[in-house]
Amino acid sequence: MAAQAAAAAQAAAAQAAQAEAADSWYLALLGFAEHFRTSSPPKIRLCVHCLQAVFPFKPPQRIEARTHLQLGSVLYHHTKNSEQARSHLEKAWLISQQVSFLYVKFEAASLLSELYCQENSVDAAKPLLRKAIQISQQTPYWHCRLLFQLAQLHTLEKDLVSACDLLGVGAEYARVVGSEYTRRGLAILVQDKSQKWHFRPSTEVHPLLTLCGQIVENWQGNPIQKESLRVFFLVLQVTHYLDAGQVKSVKPCLKQLQQCIQTISTLHDDEILPSNPADLFHWLPKEHMCVLVYLVTVMHSMQAGYLEKAQKYTDKALMQLEKLKMLDCSPILSSFQVILLEHIIMCRLVTGHKATALQEISQVCQLCQQSPRLFSNHAAQLHTLLGLYCVSVNCMDNAEAQFTTALRLTNHQELWAFIVTNLASVYIREGNRHQEVVGDMLHVRYPFSLSHCLRAAAFYVRGLFSFFQGRYNEAKRFLRETLKMSNAEDLNRLTACSLVLLGHIFYVLGNHRESNNMVVPAMQLASKIPDMSVQLWSSALLRDLNKACGNAMDAHEAAQMHQNFSQQLLQDHIEACSLPEHNLITWTDGPPPVQFQAQNGPNTSLASLL
Repeated sequence: MAAQAAAAAQAAAAQAAQAEAADSWYLALLGFAEHFRTSSPPKIRLCVHCLQAVFPFKPPQRIEARTHLQLGSVLYHHTKNSEQARSHLEKAWLISQQVSFLYVKFEAASLLSELYCQENSVDAAKPLLRKAIQISQQTPYWHCRLLFQLAQLHTLEKDLVSACDLLGVGAEYARVVGSEYTRRGLAILVQDKSQKWHFRPSTEVHPLLTLCGQIVENWQGNPIQKESLRVFFLVLQVTHYLDAGQVKSVKPCLKQLQQCIQTISTLHDDEILPSNPADLFHWLPKEHMCVLVYLVTVMHSMQAGYLEKAQKYTDKALMQLEKLKMLDCSPILSSFQVILLEHIIMCRLVTGHKATALQEISQVCQLCQQSPRLFSNHAAQLHTLLGLYCVSVNCMDNAEAQFTTALRLTNHQELWAFIVTNLASVYIREGNRHQEVVGDMLHVRYPFSLSHCLRAAAFYVRGLFSFFQGRYNEAKRFLRETLKMSNAEDLNRLTACSLVLLGHIFYVLGNHRESNNMVVPAMQLASKIPDMSVQLWSSALLRDLNKACGNAMDAHEAAQMHQNFSQQLLQDHIEACSLPEHNLITWTDGPPPVQFQAQNGPNTSLASLL
């Protein structure tokens, strides 16, 4: 969408400049501004100076409106000066209505609504978009784009009924103007929003996904448009499976998506230019699609327990994002970056890199400071990550405070269930004073939680609670249910955790042979992930098992492994708690803190690590 819009904008600007501003001063300033904007790296300050120099010449209103749009666009996409960007875009919108300058009018409305959303001013964005939609019915590209933007706003507000209605209007409009490409894209979105609106179970969603796939495959059109639609559909399909915790079931779709993005990367946008203006509508630039495919691959790897693979694709995605953000400060790139960091932070905590995880949590805080909308969307996740970090460094009171804060900030059912599950594990570790509370939490049913992964995790936590209560048969029953569910969808970390806990139960019961049968595969799987805490736990059990069975050499080897894991975790623990960012664990209200005071040293107990 960005490439076609930019081409249309350049063409319109060139024609208007020649027709209305033959004066060399305008063409010279415009040329210099574009030269500085497209330099490598871009020289944005000089570009802005050139554009600002247009106004003292008191140009005609059409040139004035276009220049305000250009300034607003440059400031919005390349700087953090949102106040000036908003001022210029508002002037462009106002003046362009007076002189009926269609391109400037609709581009200004589109950018201004995005900016309002970034500033959490959705109430200002909606009437602006409604007015723009009303007056854009004779310009198919802009009418479809603006309808799509308004539907996005309603989606952000969880008003999926209105979103579906708007997308349906857009699909029907695209049909009337003869754009099968845009009609099919919007029809896929209608199906996607519809299944989320009705909270349909997976068995009902699969036929809808099949229908969406047919909508794509049955269309014979522009190759790059078809591949774009296919990527669009596959991203929705893959994220549906991941939201449902179906890590194994998603593999064929994910592989198809990865192959599709490789295909689309080889195609050139200008090979076949659409003749219908409505066909210029694209859901995402090709470069952004590549980052998005990396992102969903990271999400899958994290859920499946392939943490080294998650790290590999995170590095690739962040490198690509860094290059893109040099030329484009689009808000979606910051959203991609935050989601990538959220997932890799969880991976770091599992692999025993708490200090790095804490620094990346601080990086998320800094990104959220730059955008009120980004912080509003990710505040609960940020406090959840801090809660997980607190658990990893044994700061249980702070963990409880962080999880409680996160619960207060979210109304997302899946995230709520995830936080409750982790909070219950904190209460279990804290001992008897929370027994009744944990019992109540673990007997809560999650009617909206459709995630296979979360249901399996809930059984594990119930097994952990029964173990601490000494109800071993009950604990085994819950853990076997977890194993059954985790094996069905290749949830490797849950499998490893369940095996080692079952091994611990059998060890306590004196069944050393059965304990060994559980602990050995748990250790192997934990090494493959790698999960440092499960490796530490497994090595301690193997040491005690071999000692009890009289296997001195094996016991010594296991003891040495346990010592090595302990030292690695202890060193990382001390490093993390010594960082100034460690003070984030006390933040539970308001926006993220801007500065951190250095600590004299770690202030938490290390006993649980040894």
